[in-house]
Amino acid sequence: MGKKSKNVSSTGMWLGGVAVVVFLGFVAGRQQQIVDSQREILRQIQAMQSSPGTPTVQAPPQPALPDVPSDFVMNIDGAAIKGRADAKLTLIEFSDFECPFCGRYMSDTYPQLTREYVDTGKVRYVFRHFPLERIHPKALKASEAAECARVQGEFWPMHDRMFADQQSLAESELVGHARTIGLDVPAFQACLNGQATAKVRADLDAGARAGMTGTPTFFIGFEQSDGTVHVVEKLVGAKPFRDFKSVLDRMLASADTR
Repeated sequence: MGKKSKNVSSTGMWLGGVAVVVFLGFVAGRQQQIVDSQREILRQIQAMQSSPGTPTVQAPPQPALPDVPSDFVMNIDGAAIKGRADAKLTLIEFSDFECPFCGRYMSDTYPQLTREYVDTGKVRYVFRHFPLERIHPKALKASEAAECARVQGEFWPMHDRMFADQQSLAESELVGHARTIGLDVPAFQACLNGQATAKVRADLDAGARAGMTGTPTFFIGFEQSDGTVHVVEKLVGAKPFRDFKSVLDRMLASADTR
């Protein structure tokens, strides 16, 4: 009797050990599946980000990029511009009216930057369009609306109004914005029917050639005698005012030696 009980006990222990091994093997296999899945997701994201001509959502704010070629020149003909023509620096923003990062920059940084650098004559501000159509379906038409407002001399009021209400960018709402800022609405609607599309597409092409993948992106440089801008610095993302101040003050100081 005692011997049989001992055998049963040993068998139970053996079965218990097998169960533990099987369970641990299952856990290890499941963990490997999770790791493999995570690796595959990361691989797909990296593949999407590396695909040429595919704009992506702007990544978290990063420091000023040191990869601006020494001979990088940007044309700003036909762009919306504010600030003094003889300002020492030119800042070119590529933006998307539906982009939340662009909206955050507009509310948190743009007002102070405008007060301290544009309104004081130190910096000329240039706006160019980079609507990320794949993720922001209303952005292209919003950019066209801004250009149609510019035809009537009201780009910046339309610009400010759309960024202040990024949830109201449907075409009917764009007409409402136009009415509110006092535009000739029939003329605005006629323009919105494709007349400004080529202008926005040209900005998109310029941004893509400059290596842009997201918004907002800023190019800062010195205007040359032919009206182009020799770009020296590039900033990416909805950066705080202090980041712009650091770059602008350094460049303004160097402008005196040019």
